[in-house]
Amino acid sequence: MATVNLRLGDLVWGKLGRYPPWPGKIVNPPKDLKKPRGKKCFFVKFFGTEDHAWIKVEQLKPYHPHKEEMIKINKGKRFQQAVDAVEEFLKKAKSKDQSSHNSAEEKNRRNSSEERSKQNSGDEKRKGGLSEGKVRKNIGEGKKRVSSASAERGSKSPLKRSQEQSPRKRGRPPKDEKDLTIPESSTVKGMVAGTMAGFKWQPSVSEPVKDGDPHFHHFLLSQTEKPAVCYQAITKKLKVCEEETGSTSIQAADSTAVNGSITPTDKKIGFLGLGLMGSGIVSNLLKMGHTVTVWNRTAEKEGARLGRTPAEVVSTCDITFACVSDPKAAKDLVLGPSGVLQGIRPGKCYVDMSTVDADTVTELAQVIVSRGGRFLEAPVSGNQQLSNDGMLVILAAGDRGLYEDCSSCFQAMGKTSFFLGEVGNAAKMMLIVNMVQGSFMATIAEGLTLAQVTGQSQQTLLDILNQGQLASIFLDQKCQNILQGNFKPDFYLKYIQKDLRLAIALGDSVNHPTPMAAAANEVYKRAKALDQSDNDMSAVYRAYIH
Repeated sequence: MATVNLRLGDLVWGKLGRYPPWPGKIVNPPKDLKKPRGKKCFFVKFFGTEDHAWIKVEQLKPYHPHKEEMIKINKGKRFQQAVDAVEEFLKKAKSKDQSSHNSAEEKNRRNSSEERSKQNSGDEKRKGGLSEGKVRKNIGEGKKRVSSASAERGSKSPLKRSQEQSPRKRGRPPKDEKDLTIPESSTVKGMVAGTMAGFKWQPSVSEPVKDGDPHFHHFLLSQTEKPAVCYQAITKKLKVCEEETGSTSIQAADSTAVNGSITPTDKKIGFLGLGLMGSGIVSNLLKMGHTVTVWNRTAEKEGARLGRTPAEVVSTCDITFACVSDPKAAKDLVLGPSGVLQGIRPGKCYVDMSTVDADTVTELAQVIVSRGGRFLEAPVSGNQQLSNDGMLVILAAGDRGLYEDCSSCFQAMGKTSFFLGEVGNAAKMMLIVNMVQGSFMATIAEGLTLAQVTGQSQQTLLDILNQGQLASIFLDQKCQNILQGNFKPDFYLKYIQKDLRLAIALGDSVNHPTPMAAAANEVYKRAKALDQSDNDMSAVYRAYIH
């Protein structure tokens, strides 16, 4: 981005690292947060999230001149919400500015009216005084003269007394009020210099309205307990603050817009497995300011420390998360050579986020706890996109204290989390959730192929479904995959088939029939036989057309 002249209060597009340009506002950094050395930079508070960071000036552009350009190259839902938040902020600021200006005019009109009323009252009183003097003079002339001097005093003294009285007491306007003008409201001045600075691109600083903003108290801010300073023209969901004290330059995950303030734990975090889900999870942990050490069989993660083995990661971290493909991989990770178990010591914590069966997770919990470790299962519901957006749903069970210790991590990676009690409950619930999802996907594919072979429009079918009770992001995205022939994996077909298989086994263990899941499982098995394992689950459609 080209270098531009910017000041405090400007609305901007800021680019941080590999992330796309994002709308924000230049604000005051906290006094105890030093500016990075080297190139010139500004402290930016981003819209639509609780993100705030030092951004180099060459990575900033003015908001309005580049709005259309940025909207064209960024199409995500989160991005659009951020742009909407900017427009709402500007709308409310302009509305308040107009309201303040109208209030000032009304006040001055009232003052002018009162002054005119006083002036009229004074004129009437003066007329009354003059009349009174004339009457007394006539009376004095009609009486027997005592002396010319007495007669003169009797006729002139009332008028003289009225003239000697203060003009203000008699209702006269002071000389400096004769040409009355309406002064500019100080409130209007403050809004123009403050919030409206970004709108008019004449950035300057005014006295902002002090108001504590709990949504901006996270990271170092929450530890310093220093108040934020906010403008009044804000929405309930998003507060754009100008900081006088307390903040940090670490970028937050998008989910903070939903989850509110997040302070990263001071515990060292480890993460094992950087697949479709794990990679996005780690990105959000890093963005939220967590210290993360990772291990993966095939790849590294930018910004994270690299552990040589699972055992090394566990031994050097306080809490280690793992997210792998299936029960065998989960067991090998813990029990294999240089595995997790070798790094477990009393107090070490292990959180398994893999979708596995209850027997597997119970076995892993027993071996971890037998070494003095603490164990929590926490499989996640979602896909790659939700993982990247920090909007997963976390199902946890096991050590309740460890669940609470993972609070900031769960908030970074997901929009909500559930604690389901003893170990095994989360695994069962996760399999049930994925059983429903997998069966639904197979039914969608079946309906689309039936529409095709009967001469009906698949697009029309999708349009009808999107207008009915089944309408959902999942339905629309998967149908679009099929219609476009795009099966790039967002949730591997082989993994949803694995979950269906495990869910059917769960039903068998309690003698509960699962005929719908069983039928769907057969279709996925056929799709796997057609080499669709590493495609998205929507590729189950191909099992019906071959």
